[in-house]
Amino acid sequence: MTTANLTPHKKLGLTARIFIGMAIGIAIGTLLQLLSDDSGDFSFSVFNTEFSTYAFLVEGIFTILGTLFIKALKMLVVPLVFVSLVCGTANLSDPSKLGRLGGKAVGLYIGTTAIAISLAIVFALIVQPGSGIDLASDSTYTAKQAPSLAQVIIDMMPSNPVDAMAQGNMLQIIVFAAFFGIALAMVKGESGSRLRTFFDDLNEVIMRIVTIVMNLAPYGVFALMAKLAATTDIEVFQGLTKYFFLVLFVLFIHALVTYPIILKLFSGLNPITLLKKMRDTAIFAFSTASSSATLPVTIETANKKLGVKNSVASFTLSLGSTVNMDGTAIMQGVATVFIAQVYNVDLSVTDFLMVILTATLASIGTAGVPGVGLLMLAMVLQQVNLPVEGIALIIGVDRLLDMTRTAVNVTGDCVVSCIVAKSENEIDLAVYNNPNAGSKYEELP
Repeated sequence: MTTANLTPHKKLGLTARIFIGMAIGIAIGTLLQLLSDDSGDFSFSVFNTEFSTYAFLVEGIFTILGTLFIKALKMLVVPLVFVSLVCGTANLSDPSKLGRLGGKAVGLYIGTTAIAISLAIVFALIVQPGSGIDLASDSTYTAKQAPSLAQVIIDMMPSNPVDAMAQGNMLQIIVFAAFFGIALAMVKGESGSRLRTFFDDLNEVIMRIVTIVMNLAPYGVFALMAKLAATTDIEVFQGLTKYFFLVLFVLFIHALVTYPIILKLFSGLNPITLLKKMRDTAIFAFSTASSSATLPVTIETANKKLGVKNSVASFTLSLGSTVNMDGTAIMQGVATVFIAQVYNVDLSVTDFLMVILTATLASIGTAGVPGVGLLMLAMVLQQVNLPVEGIALIIGVDRLLDMTRTAVNVTGDCVVSCIVAKSENEIDLAVYNNPNAGSKYEELP
């Protein structure tokens, strides 16, 4: 009697599981919306209380799971940024290197943002998404007051670091962590060595928590996508189809063409390798629509998969999650042309240059402000005398676009981090070129 050798099935990778969760979530959410629209939703009774299936799943199960997943990610942001930045700056051999890293990173972030909005304006002028459209909207948009650039610079210095951490003020946390890390590097002897070892160990523990949360991602992504598909009104897209798909098109061009060209020119690294390794992070960003919430996963990807040393990744990525808004800039460029065409306003070349300048500077000047995408757009519209209430026309489709542009933003963060790391010789090329780098780290025992 012979016994066949049975090969165990290979476990699905994290990326495949997240994609499956996303697909199932979209399918179930769409089905629930169709049932609800056709009055096919059915109720059930528990303890003599009637429950709607739609409400129970969408407003109950999906909302709870999705919110818990996002909160789990946000829970890690402040401790991870602080601890990893302290570790990174404490291990810098030359404290002046921090200023050099900051200068390179900010320069690249501003440059890519300027390219992004320029591309958006050019494509919008060619396609003309708002021509011949007379959209009416019951929605209104009231522009919030944006802080001046001078006030943003002043607010970067925390008067109370604990309060800055409680509020999640990323720029203040970065400044305090940099000061703390530099001071720690200056402390010599056993006390300094002991404290540096403590922070290194603490960083490993936090990164392990990131791994745990990442393994919960398929369920969190499923819940988020199911709720989105169940609550998104498809009719909203009818009058905005050209605008919606144009923004998506420019976002993909920027992510798949602009970034690879910049990465290849400034670092010589293979851009295809980076794009492949960014899949998980991009899905996280798409699901959460928040660069800050995705930051733990972005740092883990840069460290473990792209080989960027923590001294560079912790600083450039934390900074990028706050000031890098390429995706938002693309939305602003297309939206400005769209709103101008809807209201039959002709913009001059000077106006377009002002849009590029305003949006590029605003990507730093409005850092940390809630609703930053629409706030920045309001600033741009005011700068060229377009009606701010035009924003109400695009609010309906902004959620899906916000998710996509967040994925573009985190990709840009990693591109800049790799370029800066390569220029400082702070990247492990063996890890970067290894297609399986970091895969074991994602597995839990």
